[in-house]
Amino acid sequence: MPETPTAATGNLFLTTRDVDAVEEMDKPGCDRAKLARTYAQFPLINSVVSRWHGVYQHRIKPLLSSTTETTLLDVGCGGGDIAAALARWAARDHLRLSITAIDPDTRAIDFARASASPPSVIFRRTHSKSLVADGAVFDVVISNHVLHHLTPEEFQGLLTDSELLARQLVIHSDIARSPVAYGLFSVATLPFFPGSFIRRDGLTSIRRSYTAAELRAVLPAGWRVESAIPYRNLVLFTPANLHV
Repeated sequence: MPETPTAATGNLFLTTRDVDAVEEMDKPGCDRAKLARTYAQFPLINSVVSRWHGVYQHRIKPLLSSTTETTLLDVGCGGGDIAAALARWAARDHLRLSITAIDPDTRAIDFARASASPPSVIFRRTHSKSLVADGAVFDVVISNHVLHHLTPEEFQGLLTDSELLARQLVIHSDIARSPVAYGLFSVATLPFFPGSFIRRDGLTSIRRSYTAAELRAVLPAGWRVESAIPYRNLVLFTPANLHV
């Protein structure tokens, strides 16, 4: 039976986060064929929902150069589509961008490495804490749809790691929880994405996600939240000596 806002949440207006909901693709024993199809369908769904091209144009591209290499870390890269897209956009603009995309899930990294990605993207199975321990530093640190997956401790840990890893800018992009977003996603995806977890996990993601006010209540000093269309939260950090 298709999920609906009422039946799926027990909370028609999504007034609180459904922190107990678990996405199918996060389960170690999930169907591998459906997982692969989910990764394969991410480019389409992210182009509509995540809108990273606008983030690239307005926030990342101004930091890039045609002569000096800029480094970017993509945390929790999943199937690698965001990293690959950023690399292609930079190359198209004749700008030098080197991307390290990381994920602790072997399944994600295996899929990403098998995909056709620009040579400027490197995929690694590791955690942001390990990069901090290694003394790694990047110009830009990003993530897409990662924050809502994390426990409160993991959430704060990622922000701490991001501050230590980024020289110029941090952008954590995530869904903004809303009953309207839930209803629209439920209806819009109903005829599409067969044989994958896109629709089911997308609805779970919305239920688990934060509102902008909830994010502001838990962010450390120096972090800020900006709302974006459609139903997005951008969690941003800029080192004190820079203004972006």
